[in-house]
Amino acid sequence: MTKTPVHPIAEATLRETTMTDLLVKLYDLPDPGAQLTALAEKDIVVRRAMASEKNRVVGWTQNRFGDGWAAECEVAFARQPIACMIAVSGGRLAGFACHDSTCRNFFGPIGIDSDLRQKGVGRAVLLATLHAMADAGYAYAIIGGAGPTAFFEKCAGAVTIPGSTPGVYRPTIHK
Repeated sequence: MTKTPVHPIAEATLRETTMTDLLVKLYDLPDPGAQLTALAEKDIVVRRAMASEKNRVVGWTQNRFGDGWAAECEVAFARQPIACMIAVSGGRLAGFACHDSTCRNFFGPIGIDSDLRQKGVGRAVLLATLHAMADAGYAYAIIGGAGPTAFFEKCAGAVTIPGSTPGVYRPTIHK
C-alpha cells in the first residue's frame, strides 16, 4: 500500500487552511489498561519500539504515509528512551505514534494500518504514547497540525489551541 501522491503546494495549502494544533492534559488521561488487555487477547500488542526495529518502522511509515512522517520516526528513534510506540499484530507492524520529533512536547505523527482502523488500535497507540509523555514529566502535550480533531478530542480530551493554524508546520522545502 502506498500513499496517494499529493502535490506539495496543494498539501501545504491544505495544511495552512485546515490543520490546527490541539492541547491535551496529560495529568487527566483515560487509563488504557482494559483496552490494551482486550487488544492483547486479539494478538495485538502496543509497546515502545526497540532500536533494532528502526528500519522496519521507518520503512513501513515511508511506504504508507510518506517522507515527512518517516523523517519524524527517525528522529523519535534518536531519542532516549525511544519516543515511538508501535502496535504489533501477529508479528507484523500495525501502527505507530511518535512524540518529541518535530518539537519537544509535540505528539505525532500517528498512523494505523488501514485494515485495523476503527478497532481501537489507534486509541490504544495514542494513549500509550501520551502516557509515555506524562511519564517523561510533561503536564501537557501539543498535537501539531491535527487532521482528524474529533478522534483526538474523543480519545484524549484534546482541545483546539486558538490561532494555531498553520502552527510550526509552515510550508517546507520541496526540492
